[in-house]
Amino acid sequence: QVQVVESGGCLVQAGGSLRLACAASGSIFSSSRMGWYRQASGKQRELVADSNRAGRIDYADAVKGRFTISRDNATNTVYRQMTSLKPEDPAVYYCSALRVATPTGVHDYWGQGTPVTVSS
Repeated sequence: QVQVVESGGCLVQAGGSLRLACAASGSIFSSSRMGWYRQASGKQRELVADSNRAGRIDYADAVKGRFTISRDNATNTVYRQMTSLKPEDPAVYYCSALRVATPTGVHDYWGQGTPVTVSS
């Protein structure tokens, strides 16, 4: 059984910062990619940023220069630091652990989702 659990704040003022963490636990051999996606109201889920095991990180153009993610392979944890938050950033943010190798095969896992609200 694998669990992906997110933690962190949800409400921030425009221009402010927010830090969230996500940990994958359970019978995990390794996780190929860990990162974050977001889904705004009425829109499709989109990539925010994710990292492969070697630490190569892909960022969406909308967050480059403002969001930073980091990953700890030893604990299967990924962090996201969001700065200069904008009115277009509010969404439900989902932690992703993709192509996770477990005793039952390779699977994708998602966190429960963390709503982020940006107040003006």
